Amino acid sequence: MPVKNRIADLLPDLAAIRQDFHAHPELLFDVHRTAARVADLLRSSGCDEVVEGIGRTGVVGVIRGRSNASGRVVGLRADMDALPITEQTGMAYASTTPGKMHACGHDGHTTMLLGAAQYLAETRNFDGTAVVIFQPAEEGGGGGREMCADGMMDRWGIQEVYGMHNMPGIPVGHFAIRAGAMMAAADQFDITVTGKGGHAAKPHDCIDTTVVAAHIIVALQTIASRGVDPLKQVVVSVCTVATDSTAHNVIPQVVKMKGTVRTMDFGVQDYVERRISEIVTGTATALGAQAVVDYKRGYPVTVNAVENTGYAVEVAKSVSGQVNADTPPLMGAEDFSFMLIERPGAYILLGNGNTADVHNPAYNFDDTAIPFGASWYAGMVEARMPA
Repeated sequence: MPVKNRIADLLPDLAAIRQDFHAHPELLFDVHRTAARVADLLRSSGCDEVVEGIGRTGVVGVIRGRSNASGRVVGLRADMDALPITEQTGMAYASTTPGKMHACGHDGHTTMLLGAAQYLAETRNFDGTAVVIFQPAEEGGGGGREMCADGMMDRWGIQEVYGMHNMPGIPVGHFAIRAGAMMAAADQFDITVTGKGGHAAKPHDCIDTTVVAAHIIVALQTIASRGVDPLKQVVVSVCTVATDSTAHNVIPQVVKMKGTVRTMDFGVQDYVERRISEIVTGTATALGAQAVVDYKRGYPVTVNAVENTGYAVEVAKSVSGQVNADTPPLMGAEDFSFMLIERPGAYILLGNGNTADVHNPAYNFDDTAIPFGASWYAGMVEARMPA
């Protein structure tokens, strides 16, 4: 089953837009050039309303259908920011900014939604209102949270919302999705262990923080292996360990650790946060040291509503016919989760072919995926608000 003909015709122009975004990557909320270009392209496409500065640097476009008898409003979201990575693709349109790169395909997501917006503004073959959402700071900045906090959902009366991400390893034009928890919550923690430093030849005169830290690291692994139902996914990883000493013969006074927690269930997330604090402080106390945990919640679990997932699957089938509707959940995190907490909706994956993985300096978005993604975005509007 084909993509929309008009969108297929737009591919050369859209590919050029995508490659321009790729050559000029911007990080987090500092996406001023990208956002300005998005706003200009939305206006030139004929959007009825274009508003900048939502969630600091986000852009929202409004497209009204031929009628509004249904009163329905559907939101479509794409992310705009890049990553602090030095590109190694060798492409003619590679990043012109050292140390910054579109290594996750957000340039492609933005372009696909721009293509859908142009198509929808030209055809208006729907009954209701389409709201296209271009979000900054997905890569750790919580731009989705900021746009929601800015009142976006209520301001435009969005009733349901849909998002998409490319996925290397899946053939171009193929889709993957699942109902329920699709991507993990991502939290982080900092642990500071304080003991009594001293000479390594006199451990009995010290409280060895490295030994305490080692016990803590091992004990934390019991959260996943012995504290959580084996059928529920959880990852607890201590990723860095640093002391206040670099000498071979000094027992450090302080050890600091950093790590991450990934969960797919809100109740498990609560449990893990509590148990990390209990294990860290209890282990340190048992060994005569002191420990403090600074636990920060990041992106919540990305949860696809069952009914809306069904709608997303049917549109994906109409675009390509190739849909895995029960793809395994991913332990990566996505701040589209904030939008799905506020409104029902779904998040789908679109194949990027046999390319380097995302967040890799050799990654590159496949422009031949643009018509599939743009057709799915536009199709969601037409399917949910038929004329």
